[in-house]
Amino acid sequence: MTFCISLTAPLISCRKSGSMEVKNSSGSPSGFILLGLSSNPQLQKPLFAIFLIMYLVTLVGNVLIILAIHSDSRLHTPMYFFLSNLSFMDICFTTVIVPKMLANLLSETKTISYVGCLTQMYFFMAFGNTDSYLLASMAIDRLVAICNPFRYDVVMNSKRCLLMLLGSCTISHLHALLRVLLMSRLSFCASHVIKHFFCDTQPVLKLSCSDTSSSQIVVMTETLAVIVTPFLCTVFSYFRIIITVLRIPSAAGKWKAFSTCGSHLTVVSLFYGSIIYVYFRPLSMYSVVKDRVATVVYTVVTPMLNPFIYSLRNKDMKRGLGKLRNRIYS
Repeated sequence: MTFCISLTAPLISCRKSGSMEVKNSSGSPSGFILLGLSSNPQLQKPLFAIFLIMYLVTLVGNVLIILAIHSDSRLHTPMYFFLSNLSFMDICFTTVIVPKMLANLLSETKTISYVGCLTQMYFFMAFGNTDSYLLASMAIDRLVAICNPFRYDVVMNSKRCLLMLLGSCTISHLHALLRVLLMSRLSFCASHVIKHFFCDTQPVLKLSCSDTSSSQIVVMTETLAVIVTPFLCTVFSYFRIIITVLRIPSAAGKWKAFSTCGSHLTVVSLFYGSIIYVYFRPLSMYSVVKDRVATVVYTVVTPMLNPFIYSLRNKDMKRGLGKLRNRIYS
């Protein structure tokens, strides 16, 4: 006997006999169990301390980036407009995941409701995809600044920057809505244990007793459209930038041009590298341990490192943070 649960229907028990399947309603489901990063009780408190510190560093670092940009008029440029919104999205992105993970590390039940699971999945994808589009927007900004500097103010005007931001948010939320609606149609068998620290698509699909082949095709297709498009846009932008910079005769000029892109390129490599590893493989190749580690990189580590990467290698941001510090202590 196999027991099945549907996200959009009461609890359903399924008895299979040959090719026949009989289903009977018997109540409402309570939710999933999130195993987290480790099931070892001795590691729960150390992991709680580590991720609490990382979360607080992420919040403080990204808030400082936003305040520094908004308090310094010289940082009111397209690049820093996108950077401040990237910092805001990073705060939202990690807040969708980390607080629940921290609560589960101190809890014995480690449960999440069906509605809570779908809600977490929706906002995780919405904010994560917006991050991806913002990184692509920043790459386009650097492309225009280096390859067509005389038309930079015309091309990257405030209206176009705002439209790029709104377009990024709209596409990302539509993508998240489609994915959640797709997941809500699935039924889930005896095990409700998600071998992950949040409700991600791959581990949830692993639990389904429905035919997920069509779901996987749709997921892969629209993921290619939503993730690969900004990724290719970023790659193309840097390809054009490299060709343009190599034509600069002086070594000092080349270094100056590359230095404006170094921070962004570091973040792009961390973000897209881990995402491609996790999502662009068949479900049969999904590995619990390896994928959890890779997921931590883009959900927790990258948002935490962004403020350091952009401030330590950027003279304008250092000046802006210095002015903010002087205002706070004056």
